[in-house]
Amino acid sequence: MPRIAVILPDLLQGAGMTAILERYFSPAEVACFTRVQEVTAEGGNGGYDLYFTDSDTFASHVDFFLPRRNQSVVLVGGEREPELRGGETPRVIATGCGLENLLEKIERVLTPMRPADEGSTSDELSAREVQVLQLVVSGAINKEIAERLNISLNTVLTHRKNITAKLGIKTISGLTLYALMHGYIPADEMPL
Repeated sequence: MPRIAVILPDLLQGAGMTAILERYFSPAEVACFTRVQEVTAEGGNGGYDLYFTDSDTFASHVDFFLPRRNQSVVLVGGEREPELRGGETPRVIATGCGLENLLEKIERVLTPMRPADEGSTSDELSAREVQVLQLVVSGAINKEIAERLNISLNTVLTHRKNITAKLGIKTISGLTLYALMHGYIPADEMPL
């Protein structure tokens, strides 16, 4: 029986998510919290298998969630998830898609995870690509990136193209979420 922590600051949202999990995914032991500190007060991580939270809570408590990113599920508003390649962790679920679609998305999360990638290093970012990614999500334009890294504008464009191809992420918001989830930028340095 999976142990699930729902960490949502809005009590009504937390109660709703808890009710959905208990009603449709029984037997599951679900605990609802409004703050991360309540989970850690239980002693360490409380031994939960999954942590459902929202993007603001994830960003505010990245030190808690980053070591648990394989167990974290970030709930976002709207009908579509940000463009992240399949298997990225933590998982992101758009909640504005109707109950049936939401249940299917949760079911995919609750099914046992596939074995880890076969070690394909072609999807990993190089050190320079990480630097470019950090500057992109900080709001720097291509010319500024070229100047800061002392590389040509064409090289910046090539790195951005490679980052997009490797990650399958085309939007700045998606790249920002990816960088945050993988520890490439601290939450307190996120652009507002």
